[in-house]
Amino acid sequence: MLELLSPAGSMDSLRAAVQSGADAVYLGSGPFNARQNAKNFSLDELADAVRYCHVRGVQVHLTLNTLVTDRELEQAAQTITAAVQAGVDAFIVQDLGLVSLLRQMAPEVPIHASTQMSIHSLDGVLRAAALGVSRVVLARELSREDIAYICRNSPVEIEVFVHGALCMCYSGQCYFSAVVGSRSGNRGQCAQPCRLAYGYGRYEDKYPLSLKDNCLIPWVGELERLGVASVKIEGRMKRPEYVAVATRLYRAAIDGQSVSPAEMRDLRDVFSRQGFTQGYYLGQTGPEMFGTRQKEQENKELLQRARAGYENTEAPLVPVRFYAVLNHRQNAMLAVEDDLGNLCKTEGPVPQAAVSRPLTQEALAERLAKTGGTPYRCTEAKSIIEPGLSLSAAAINAMRRELLAHLTAVRGRQRDRELNSYSPVKRYPGQSKPPRWTVGVLSPEQLTPKLLAMKPARLYVPLSMFKQDSGWMARVPAQTELAAVLPRVIRDGETAQVLAALDLAHGLGVRLALCGNLGHIDLARSRGFAVCGDFGLNLFNSRAMNVARGLGLESATVSFELTLPRIRDLGKPIPTELLAYGRLPLMLTENCVIKNRSGRCACHAGPTKLVDRKGEEFRVLPDQDSCRSVIYNGKKLYLLDKLPELRGLGLWALRLQFTTENPLEVDAVISALRSGGSFDPGACTRGLYYRGVE
Repeated sequence: MLELLSPAGSMDSLRAAVQSGADAVYLGSGPFNARQNAKNFSLDELADAVRYCHVRGVQVHLTLNTLVTDRELEQAAQTITAAVQAGVDAFIVQDLGLVSLLRQMAPEVPIHASTQMSIHSLDGVLRAAALGVSRVVLARELSREDIAYICRNSPVEIEVFVHGALCMCYSGQCYFSAVVGSRSGNRGQCAQPCRLAYGYGRYEDKYPLSLKDNCLIPWVGELERLGVASVKIEGRMKRPEYVAVATRLYRAAIDGQSVSPAEMRDLRDVFSRQGFTQGYYLGQTGPEMFGTRQKEQENKELLQRARAGYENTEAPLVPVRFYAVLNHRQNAMLAVEDDLGNLCKTEGPVPQAAVSRPLTQEALAERLAKTGGTPYRCTEAKSIIEPGLSLSAAAINAMRRELLAHLTAVRGRQRDRELNSYSPVKRYPGQSKPPRWTVGVLSPEQLTPKLLAMKPARLYVPLSMFKQDSGWMARVPAQTELAAVLPRVIRDGETAQVLAALDLAHGLGVRLALCGNLGHIDLARSRGFAVCGDFGLNLFNSRAMNVARGLGLESATVSFELTLPRIRDLGKPIPTELLAYGRLPLMLTENCVIKNRSGRCACHAGPTKLVDRKGEEFRVLPDQDSCRSVIYNGKKLYLLDKLPELRGLGLWALRLQFTTENPLEVDAVISALRSGGSFDPGACTRGLYYRGVE
């Protein structure tokens, strides 16, 4: 049966979800969840929430889906301990370090890979499964064909978002809010810059990054047939009434009931952005997927109806069976059994001889079925009653209430599960030698003689560049190691094309690949490449770095959301690299930003600009030879005047990343590197290395 997973940003929302038919809820507790602005649950409230849900047959999934620093790992361990003791049924996780920590501390509790892990292919699912994940929440950009292929071949459960807000960027790959305002989406503090107005080339009151909300109600039956285990409704930041309406309608759809046009209007009224979209699921991306939240008068009647459905009612969710035995001169015996096999028994008074109307099996069953005000519904009542006996309604009611109270206590009781104490990982200090230089380019024209004369330790070149004229390779110094940069998104339908490009690069003598996604590691290795990790892996703490080592990576690029002191203190079990110059990538989008403007694919004609209300410019380039867009920060990251400070961080290398630079601009950067450079705050930024993120 397809699981319906609903959001619970507060206790009211949790009740709304449960009473409206959710099979499971997901919620946050403490600072390590991706919705820090939701009410969330204290650790004491978490135990009450789990008990409430378990009594009613509903599971609780705890979101630990943010990146965690080394100093926060011990606090995260305390949250894990409290959650296991409270009885949570699963953890939803982004950080590879937290995956490692959970396996060490709570090996019996399932781990679900958050959509923040950016898993969008079968290879990503397989790699996550090898790390110990038992369920993967797929990227929201996938089509029905993508989902079907993954489900057919996945060794673990697959979860799909079916309703609610769509991020413009692949989840886990958005750094927009962090870079422009220090509020990191990877840390649960996203300020949603995608919902603001932008223009092309100049500011206009347009919204090219604001998607409508997803809605897949008509396709939930198909998703179940495809093999999806769970469908998820987004909305921990939304009001309980939204949770109630969305959960009720998806419950109806899963149960095979039709959802009427009037009910769909209710769903739009409770929250939407100019209607809904199914563009990703149907493979129909484009301008029609976009919309904004409109200021409209609240539908107070709808909200009142929604509240009435969960505030003062108790849905009879749990099926139970009663068993009764009534004999002469013996106490009445009554038992109840639930759907989990829990059996509770009690005794009542000795039945009396009937004066006028003996108690029948039918009358007793009718009395036992009166479970109103409890989470239980009587599906069967079996009894053995000797003829001519009577037992008062008050006695039967008291026995029934006592049994159900006992059953509630049993269902709410937490089972013992293995829980180990927090154990820090071995720390590796990194290298004491000065860091070397690596360089990344996007075009052969950027390989100027001055750049090549610096003989970088490694040269990162897009995989697509090897498919062009490879004459540029002859100019690369022998001391420079060439690495093919894989696209950050490789859907299953694109794998054959990427493998062919890898074979071509391998035939040209390239033996190293740079991967920014878990799913691409084995893909590159299958063609004979050693692999190094890029920033897209979001390596944020020493445990995550140890996971990277366990994955066999040759080197790793640390997250550019870390401050320099945190990078200094980070364990470095493998050669560690830092981005020191270049435009920081803010978004990676499935929707082509340029095509959505013009109606035709012109993204390879050169960069375009998005301009916000403050006049800040954001360059847009395609992701290699795909029609996906990468939105870059307008100001370039610049640390070339901070080299003495960077030398004490234990790093193997510092990277210069060229994107929109022409050859003259490339040479100017190389000259600045040699001279110590100077920082221009009008054109450059320190990124997040000094100010950090929330």
